[in-house]
Amino acid sequence: MKQIEATNDFVIKFANVNGSGSASANELFAKAILRMGVPVSPRNIFPSNIQGLPTWYEVRVSEKGYLGRRGGIDMMVAMNPQTWAADLEEIEPGGFLFYDSTRPRTAAEFRDDITVIGMPLTEICNAVYSDPRQRQLFKNIMYVGALSVLLEIDPKVIEGLLSEQYKGKEKLIASNVQALNLGRDFAKEHLKHPLPIRVRSAHRVGERIFVDGNTAAGLGAVYGGATVCAWYPITPSTSVAEAFMSYCAKFRVDSQGQHNYAIVQGEDELASIGMVVGAGWNGSRAFTATSGPGISLMTEFIGLAYFAEIPVTIVNVQRGGPSTGMPTRTQQADIVACAYASHGDTKHVLLLPEDPRECFEHTATALDLADRLQTPVFVMTDLDIGMNQRLCEPFNWDDSRDYDRGKVMTAEDLEVKDFGRYKDVDGDGIPWRTLPGTHPTRGSYFTRGTTRDAYARYSERGPDYIYNVQRLLHKFATAATLVPQPVPRPAAKRTRFGVIFFGSTSPAMHEALDVLAAQGIHVDALRLRAFPFAASVKEFIDAHELVFVVEQNRDAQMRSLLVNELEINPAKLCKVLHYDGTPITARFITAFITDHVHEAVVAPQKEAK
Repeated sequence: MKQIEATNDFVIKFANVNGSGSASANELFAKAILRMGVPVSPRNIFPSNIQGLPTWYEVRVSEKGYLGRRGGIDMMVAMNPQTWAADLEEIEPGGFLFYDSTRPRTAAEFRDDITVIGMPLTEICNAVYSDPRQRQLFKNIMYVGALSVLLEIDPKVIEGLLSEQYKGKEKLIASNVQALNLGRDFAKEHLKHPLPIRVRSAHRVGERIFVDGNTAAGLGAVYGGATVCAWYPITPSTSVAEAFMSYCAKFRVDSQGQHNYAIVQGEDELASIGMVVGAGWNGSRAFTATSGPGISLMTEFIGLAYFAEIPVTIVNVQRGGPSTGMPTRTQQADIVACAYASHGDTKHVLLLPEDPRECFEHTATALDLADRLQTPVFVMTDLDIGMNQRLCEPFNWDDSRDYDRGKVMTAEDLEVKDFGRYKDVDGDGIPWRTLPGTHPTRGSYFTRGTTRDAYARYSERGPDYIYNVQRLLHKFATAATLVPQPVPRPAAKRTRFGVIFFGSTSPAMHEALDVLAAQGIHVDALRLRAFPFAASVKEFIDAHELVFVVEQNRDAQMRSLLVNELEINPAKLCKVLHYDGTPITARFITAFITDHVHEAVVAPQKEAK
């Protein structure tokens, strides 16, 4: 049997039981490799219950800097008997299995094409610790210690991380280091080491930071000027509001102790979005964070904000649906729901961040756009970006940047200018608005969800209705010029194939493009960053015979938007769909495009008439 040999380029997966305290130990393992200068991309795959069900933690180690899921597992750390058989199946031929050998297993329970490494973790813990909780927690640290020997991870780095984690709690530091060394000592004495897969110090991380997208979005809301957050807890978006709360406490409390923000946990999603709409109408920068089921409940208020033209920002951390669906799995399945949220003819602005840095930037930008366009704006992240830590470029902020409050009339303006709340005076579809209390006698209007004329007066006249809804379409066209523009990645050689992707598919897509190019398959790529689509999106599609559209949902929702909004021939857009709840892999994309490109090349051409 030929073993996998790799340095700083492998995938290791931990199979644990939810609630066993394994997550912090697994994160310690990933951060130790990161501290050695080797890029890592960890993903926590956990169940939606509190305790007892299987959970996994997958770590991609890639000195080249690939941060998407590759596909395949080189080493499995199998700590959960419930999932033993399925976990073994995932290991690549020539890979490695590390397991707790306290309970003997028969030969039939293993594979003959992998290397098996057993360590009696439970037996050691029972001999050293009497407290049941300590036995469980320190077993996790012990296997990290053993892996540090097998993979040659610097133990001093791990000890440094433990010192940081338990700063000021010396007893906890000492007990964790003891467990770490118990694992190391056993591995050095009883296990063949190092393995053919190992870690070497490198300098490939640079100035990048390690952060999750929800934290980044919460900070982006602070920098973007949000002063009101109304929310209701829902997986996987809750930590957006929690991060906003934490950063407000740090940055939004003045020298007199005055809190210059309002954070309200509503009784449900309806109440939350209602408060955000009210705050936006009143002139505050307000947002909510939710996921798919919350969007479903919020649609009536979203429609009101669209038609009454009230700034609203919504951070949607997407998860598996429909209904309750898969609360702790990732998808990009709310695209259509958000683009056309509410009944009647509605169209909403969607921003599509690819990583935590863009979660920060797009959340701040969304608050500007909501004010500028006087409309709801969605930041469409997902669980993969939102809850998993990822390497990204440091956040940048220009301290001289002014918030774009859009068209707001002052008291002086109202003295000399005609004010029609829904009147397009500049030709861009965006009317002027006033804020409450601006002028003692002028600028007031009745905000309604029913039809009205350009001066906000109730009207059911057909021409008045048509004027408003056509103006809203014009405003949507203006939005296409203001939103973040798509990012092209031209192939090294001229090609008739293109690929469109967005959001969390980005890391796997970039790796897939490199692999395809190495195989001689050249594909031009375009990463979408927003809806409505810029003119360059249609130009990209028109320039290619076949365009793959990569997304993580069953119904090809982004492809549907492209067909619907740009009037594209559906036959020109090839669906590349991944929707099992796990993040898409580079291998999945590569295999799909390779197969279809070869089919297109060998397919007989129709004779010209």
